[in-house]
Amino acid sequence: MAVNSKAIKSRIKSVGNTKKITKAMEMISAVKMRKATENVLATRSYSNLAWEMIADIGKKTNVDIHPLLKARSVRKMAVVLITSNRGLAGGFINKLLQEVDSYIKKEKELNENLEVDIVLMGKKGKRIFSYYKYNIEAEFEKLDLTTKIVEVLPMARMVVGDFINDKYDKIVLSYTDFQSAVKQNPRTKQLLPLTKIEDKELGSIDKVETEKNNDMYVDFTFEPDPKKVLNILLPKLVEMQVYQAVLESDASEHSARMMAMRNASDSAIDMIKELNLTYNKARQAAITQEISEIVSGAAALE
Repeated sequence: MAVNSKAIKSRIKSVGNTKKITKAMEMISAVKMRKATENVLATRSYSNLAWEMIADIGKKTNVDIHPLLKARSVRKMAVVLITSNRGLAGGFINKLLQEVDSYIKKEKELNENLEVDIVLMGKKGKRIFSYYKYNIEAEFEKLDLTTKIVEVLPMARMVVGDFINDKYDKIVLSYTDFQSAVKQNPRTKQLLPLTKIEDKELGSIDKVETEKNNDMYVDFTFEPDPKKVLNILLPKLVEMQVYQAVLESDASEHSARMMAMRNASDSAIDMIKELNLTYNKARQAAITQEISEIVSGAAALE
């Protein structure tokens, strides 16, 4: 019984040390979550309005004006996948990878010969290859907290260039949409071409007003001319969508990790309580046994 008590005491110490780690990680994630949330909320309205503009331009502008507007037969598709560098964030990674796998399978049901490449940001996204065997065409470094759009420009400009050069016929963006500290939704939306963007792709947080008359056609007026304006405007709007997706992913990741570490700390507290109860029972049983042996020995000497 003494050996058992010693093992339980060692277990209590081990769980206590683990609780200290998870509590510290929870506090760190909470600080990062607050910063990430401030970043994502500061740009969300602008990003949503920019996405509205993209949708309107795609619906109301002659697609021959700019290559980013042209829809073509889809032979090869790229998925821009934004994940994280570290785990310990609950189901953050797995839910997103399942969403991407489901989306690709639906696309392949419509087009059996479809080729798919993954453009990855975040080390944990490599599971898309090890679990689902999708090819990773390019990988970009992901910062723990993205604060400037220049940090995502290399990836955004690469996918825009690949689409213009006909390497890909369709590009989609997959990330985790931040709703609140306890709710994050994996999301996949079409990024290019900028035509036929459906309202459902704008997401639950993107409020796009529906035209009262869908047959009404309102053209845009561009100065000095449409081609020059769209050559500058459209790539920047696409870059903004990629940047916003990274910010959403940052806030979602740190929120998910904070909640996961909080749950782990709570579980450790419950486990310590149970182990203390078990330890006290074992110690009481050992003391009772020792008293019984002493009494039995004294009785034998009489």
